[in-house]
Amino acid sequence: MSIFDASGHEQVVFCHDPESGLRAIIAIYSTALGPALGGTRFYPYASEEEALTDVLHLSEGMAYKNAIAGLDHGGGKAVIWGDPAVDKSEALLRAYGRFVESLHGRYVTACDVGTYVEDMDHIARETRHVSGRSPEAGGAGDSSILTAFGVFQAMRAAAQHRWGAVDLRGRTVGVAGLGKVGRHLIPHLVEAGAEIVACDVNPAATSWAAEHFPQVRLVADAEELIASGIHVYAPCALGGALSERSLKTLDAEIVCGAANNQLAEPGVADELDRAGILYCPDYVVNSGGVIQVADEYDGAFDFKRAERRTAGIFDTTARILERAKGEGTTPVAAADALAEERMAAVGRLQRLRVFR
Repeated sequence: MSIFDASGHEQVVFCHDPESGLRAIIAIYSTALGPALGGTRFYPYASEEEALTDVLHLSEGMAYKNAIAGLDHGGGKAVIWGDPAVDKSEALLRAYGRFVESLHGRYVTACDVGTYVEDMDHIARETRHVSGRSPEAGGAGDSSILTAFGVFQAMRAAAQHRWGAVDLRGRTVGVAGLGKVGRHLIPHLVEAGAEIVACDVNPAATSWAAEHFPQVRLVADAEELIASGIHVYAPCALGGALSERSLKTLDAEIVCGAANNQLAEPGVADELDRAGILYCPDYVVNSGGVIQVADEYDGAFDFKRAERRTAGIFDTTARILERAKGEGTTPVAAADALAEERMAAVGRLQRLRVFR
């Protein structure tokens, strides 16, 4: 079976520019709701197969994320295979921008792991189909601020569903990952009166937390964090945080975090449900960032407007959790159903020909 039969993607593009060292893959899962929107991940994959697997999963997830967020965008994603600390250059990024432009707007890129607003500025010199640029270049800047705000809204909705109140005061929240999103989530939790346990593989990130938020209890790793008596687990690093193995030691009532593709195996959602752990689907929780980049791409960016839209993640999360409870299914199944219903209903309108 080919990858196309297995994945259902509309288009997968391999990009190679030997002189700059660019090796990239752009995957477009769906354009049913509009141009595929999703970030570019710059990561030192072990193999081309690993890079391909990641971009296929991520782009499919973006289709569901954009649909559930109410955006007029389909799902896409791109990966650049390499070490951003060593391989990233202006020439490489601009070569990549040429490949994005060659798709004539079918794919719109933005920041992701290993890419930043200054990288989007380089890419934007070669293509119009980019968002997440710096304010100096006319963009919206760092989207992780609204991503963290959206995670906090989803967490409040989950608290209301589980404990009957949005209040997190006195609850212990475990934040795994203090990078782009995790460090912006911490102030929301502090203001809400939550107790915080955190970890990160990067010593600079933990040093930052120790300096700015000494009340945060730092632990060695995620394995120690999930077994440390937390009420809420917030995975905010790379995917695969929730596996059958980690569930054996996970000591939390709610999982609500920013990481993409948190479920390492297909059956983990059911295992979480059987364990009585309330799981908030990651692509719902972390959609604040894509709401921001869509606002930038679709017109003159307005932070307050994007923030109001991101605040709607509270209502979306609450609706999904109530639907799952009413239908006796998992939140993942409920969220997938809502996204698929919108993709089918709105995507159908493309068949209605408009004459001008």
